[in-house]
Amino acid sequence: MNEQQLQTLIQAGESLTVEFKSDSAALPAGRQVNDATIYEEVVAMANTRGGTLLIGVEDDGTVTGARPRHGRSTDPTKLQAAIFNNTVPNVNTRISVVRHPQGQVIAIEVDVYPEPCATAAGKSVRRTIGGDGKSQTVPYYPRDQRSRRTDMGLLDFSAQVVENATMDSLDPLEFERLRQTIARLHGDQRLLQLPDGDLAKALRLVETRPDGKIAPNIAGLLLLGQEPAIQSLLPTHKLHFQVLGAQGNVKVNDVFSIPLIRLLAEVDARFSARNEEREVLVGMFRLPVPDYSPEGFREAVNNAVLHRDYTRLDDIYIQWQPDHLLITSPGGLPEGVTLDNLLVHEPKPRNPRLAEAFRRIGLVEQTGRGIDKIFAGQLRYGRAAPDYGRSDGTAVRVVLRGGEPSLQFAAFVYEQDKAGTPLSLDEMLVLNTLFFQRRMDTERAGGLIQKGMTEARAVLEHLHERGIVEGRGEKRGRVYHLAASLYRRLGQTPAYVRSRGFDQIQQRQMVLNLVQAEGRITRKKTAELCQISEDQASRLLRKMRDSGDLDQEGQGRGASYGLANARKNTRT
Repeated sequence: MNEQQLQTLIQAGESLTVEFKSDSAALPAGRQVNDATIYEEVVAMANTRGGTLLIGVEDDGTVTGARPRHGRSTDPTKLQAAIFNNTVPNVNTRISVVRHPQGQVIAIEVDVYPEPCATAAGKSVRRTIGGDGKSQTVPYYPRDQRSRRTDMGLLDFSAQVVENATMDSLDPLEFERLRQTIARLHGDQRLLQLPDGDLAKALRLVETRPDGKIAPNIAGLLLLGQEPAIQSLLPTHKLHFQVLGAQGNVKVNDVFSIPLIRLLAEVDARFSARNEEREVLVGMFRLPVPDYSPEGFREAVNNAVLHRDYTRLDDIYIQWQPDHLLITSPGGLPEGVTLDNLLVHEPKPRNPRLAEAFRRIGLVEQTGRGIDKIFAGQLRYGRAAPDYGRSDGTAVRVVLRGGEPSLQFAAFVYEQDKAGTPLSLDEMLVLNTLFFQRRMDTERAGGLIQKGMTEARAVLEHLHERGIVEGRGEKRGRVYHLAASLYRRLGQTPAYVRSRGFDQIQQRQMVLNLVQAEGRITRKKTAELCQISEDQASRLLRKMRDSGDLDQEGQGRGASYGLANARKNTRT
């Protein structure tokens, strides 16, 4: 690590993967970093997501310097060996001693480890985000270790045998409900003729114990268990369906600890009873537009029960609020899945055995891309995209927005389907965002569809060729908005005029007004002010310079513009 990389880490501040430790020689001995603390912090990072420990940096990011640990200096090789020999399993690290104007900093980089780590003294810890939003080091209990192994795909908790459960713990009525569900959803029809025991074996919902007896696993108990058996043997399985008023008061709070197929039916009945519809006329056909997409909601609930962490004593919550639905599922996103790759990461079920059974039953699609259905369900009715921004390390939370739908947008999507030119999920994401936010460039679109600028440019240009969006500017800096024909279709012609932005006369006046107020303006500031690309901003500023409105100071990206002398004299 060099000084520039160090400074970048410090500026970003402490986080789950970055820890600052004060170690100045001026501190009392009790506040200086000892070897045991280093070993514990390294273990904590190895047990979480890896990271970097910076010794010689205060909590506020001030560098005060680290004490030399080996005589008059710090030997990275010796410190690396000490960490290796005092951790179990032995943790490899990368250590740099970085010179800084305020003192040297010891940087210890740690990789994530797939198995639980501890110090040689037997202390196992991990990092987490506390209630105050700050990172902290806490004990790493066996239940946490099991949960993390599940997150990393190293343990399938749903395939574990349930202690004290027998075949008598399963409910014959649930077997019949399972067969009816397979027939209704067109699941694996070969399962329908199997007797109960063979059906459970075919779906791998039972295991053979060491004594040769057959017993249900977690997935089997969840799908087919007697209600009392589930409540006593699997107390982590619980779902709340709540209806909340405008002031947050709970009007309905139904709690379920029942087999999953029956649970999904109960939740769906409550959802359907409250999900009102409006209608829009499309030709001679009346298209119903519900408050929430039934398909998207069902897939979100399936995900909540299918991918929740059943090792945690937390519950699933479905909260129906006046303008949105909030679905909370215990356990963070699986290892490697983030908010930035949610739409493109390959399926990574937390409970593979349960997920396999769901697919064969027909409850979820074979590809495992249920997330696409959740997004498409919202978008096709002119709703905002599902929001996973409230998710953290303890739970996945998705918000489905309700409120007044865009009936005309829903009609437009339906017309595309009927015409044999259906919109892809990427196209609906782009159009939905343009509908709400008016303009977009390829960089914004690339982040939106999570596939980068090249794919985004292809999506935007395809929509441009179809006459659904319009672009302004050269291809590299092009800004897109919905086409005039689509705005007319949506009954929002004035919005088209606004989305077109300001013409150059208006842009010129805006620039002059800002320069008069602030003295000077840059290309970047002009782009933000006029809602145009930086290349377009450069051309606008050069024209104003050449026409005598502005003078230029500096070159390239560092150039700034102020009022030309002639215009200053006119003002005075």
